[in-house]
Amino acid sequence: MLEYKLFGNDKARDYIILLHGIGGSSNIFYKQIKALRDSYNIVAIHLPGHKNSPSIVSYNKPFSFEVAAKEVVRILDELHIKKAHFIGISLGSVIIHSILSKSPERVKTAVLGGVITKLTLGSKILLTLGRMMKNVTPHIWLYSLFAHILMPKHNHKVSRNAFIREAKSMKREEFLGWYNLIQFISSTMSEAKENASSVPKLYITGEEDHMFKKGLKSDIKHLANAELVILERCGHVVNIDKPEEFNAHVMAFIQENRGLVNNNKLLPTSM
Repeated sequence: MLEYKLFGNDKARDYIILLHGIGGSSNIFYKQIKALRDSYNIVAIHLPGHKNSPSIVSYNKPFSFEVAAKEVVRILDELHIKKAHFIGISLGSVIIHSILSKSPERVKTAVLGGVITKLTLGSKILLTLGRMMKNVTPHIWLYSLFAHILMPKHNHKVSRNAFIREAKSMKREEFLGWYNLIQFISSTMSEAKENASSVPKLYITGEEDHMFKKGLKSDIKHLANAELVILERCGHVVNIDKPEEFNAHVMAFIQENRGLVNNNKLLPTSM
């Protein structure tokens, strides 16, 4: 079972599930945990191949986003959580899309930060470059290169350094296993569109997320029950670049939609 950290277990409160990005850990959510733990139970999960969670090569089936999503749902079953709010960053948001596509009934609301919905030309070139380098380059060098390309500005330094620091504890085969799944990201978005139209979704992206913002805006333009927030002077890792603004949007969104979840009421898309 995946490693997780539980902050509060009051059955009278809603649960929030936190899912980090590739190479990350629950540490990237410390400001969210601090802001939310007085009102919600929080479960911060380490995805396969991260910290003390099982290796992605330990599964007796080909590893995929769907396998990772099922492992997250297993944590809900373990804790007897019927339904929860989900917050994901980057890869974590991709996993949320996979959960929405296969188990939408387990999601009260979904907050997807720095989400990747499709591969742009720039990201495809980056992916190809990575394939050429991955067998001859230490994976942390490759990870660091990608982090600097995705988060190039001075005001991205804290989030960039946080992810590089966390990724140093990740083994090579884990990084490359996740890396090989990147080409399948767009399928998680398309399946979530079809199967989770009743789930309230908040997409938060940075104005300076130059690699993925344009694709996200296009993909959710007509998506049912979805809102989009673009944070100014903010890059890919929105919860670290602008934690106070991110937290304010998250808390307002969850509170606003808690009463609508059981009614399956659809909210208009706002751009």
